[in-house]
Amino acid sequence: MTGFRNKGLNGVGPVPSRRAALKLIGAGALAAGGTRFALAATDDDEVLTEAKVLRDPDVPVAGNPDGNISIIEWSDYNCPYCRKLEPELRQVVQDDGKVRLVLKDWPILGPVSVTAARIALAAKFQGKYHQAHDAMMGVSSRLTESRINELLASVGVDMDRLKSDLAAHGKDIDVVLKRNNDQAEAFGFRGTPSFIVGKYRVPGVLSMNEFEQVIADARKAKMN
Repeated sequence: MTGFRNKGLNGVGPVPSRRAALKLIGAGALAAGGTRFALAATDDDEVLTEAKVLRDPDVPVAGNPDGNISIIEWSDYNCPYCRKLEPELRQVVQDDGKVRLVLKDWPILGPVSVTAARIALAAKFQGKYHQAHDAMMGVSSRLTESRINELLASVGVDMDRLKSDLAAHGKDIDVVLKRNNDQAEAFGFRGTPSFIVGKYRVPGVLSMNEFEQVIADARKAKMN
């Protein structure tokens, strides 16, 4: 199950056409509910190039940054399914040891979700993205702006620095969020969490065993 998106995310432009998305996503084999796809070449006008999906320098990475398989996760801090899955996914990544976990903020569940994503990415400028991410994912109740500030302060985020970084880098952060959104839309994702595992599109929640299986399948596909 996934968190269903709300319309009208501020700053997000038109969604790629269905024809364009289908051109970029190849039909293919199924693995643990995932569809195999083909990334576009290196055309800078495309939203699904390998560089932009897998190696976006503005998107934080957890796990092993030099891993031989990437899991790209699109998530929303107010999505209960994202929160429930987070510790299990992190355990799979830790146990495997060779997985890059690419964390794409996709705030689709309302204005507070947008605020949370912007703040998390602003915390990156003081080296505290992962602390902010983990703090907001670790709660069980719906976030509010005041609760977000409490959580980030509790994990050592300099809130004055955060405000100045938001002011200085706000436009760049919005560009990252728009790029994340455009990619999710082009892949046909309808809610959070959604994933790419290697060359497999996985819209929705998997169990730990299913993640392990699709990682193994992705490694096999990479060798073919």
